[in-house]
Amino acid sequence: MKLLSINVSKPKPIQYDGKTIRTGIFKEPVSGTVMLREKNIDGDGQGDLRVHGGTYKAIYGYPFEHYTHWQQELQRDDLTYGQFGENLTLEGLLEEKVRIGDVFQIGSTVKLQITQPRVPCFKLAYKMGLPEFPKQFLESRRVGFYFRVLEEGEITAGDTIACIETVPESMSVTEIVNLRYFDRDNREKIAQARKLRALSPSWKRDFTKILNK
Repeated sequence: MKLLSINVSKPKPIQYDGKTIRTGIFKEPVSGTVMLREKNIDGDGQGDLRVHGGTYKAIYGYPFEHYTHWQQELQRDDLTYGQFGENLTLEGLLEEKVRIGDVFQIGSTVKLQITQPRVPCFKLAYKMGLPEFPKQFLESRRVGFYFRVLEEGEITAGDTIACIETVPESMSVTEIVNLRYFDRDNREKIAQARKLRALSPSWKRDFTKILNK
């Protein structure tokens, strides 16, 4: 497993639906060694902290393997690192394999724990120039995932990634996506998912709402 690219962007204003909003989705690769901190990467920022960032969505990772799929699906050859708003473009970490609570070490010091899948919003549609892309993105299950930062440190593109802790009784990122959006009648599994210790509080609340209906 490898870190292929580190991508950052400060929030920038865009015009959307007659309003000016700020978004940090326009990530661009940076070279050299970068400091990854508890809530962010140096040089990066989020436009709306109510729905982005924070402890459980500090860092967004996206599998590089999906780039080929989207190049073919969208008939585009202009997709570059950071295209999907990810902070880290990763090789070898796929949603159906990694689990909520798994801990990964990047380089010599940084430790990150998977907390939830990514849910696309209108800002991804804007970035891609495709109004329906968030729906397509979600249905593909190629959504990537968020990390909580357990240990800060410096990272560099090309660093190796090692899984240093697994949660065998947990669920994969793909399973969690399915339970929230595509298998909402599976109350037994949803009840189990809600109890996952490392799952972000917002996803636990969403599962609770599904069970209470």
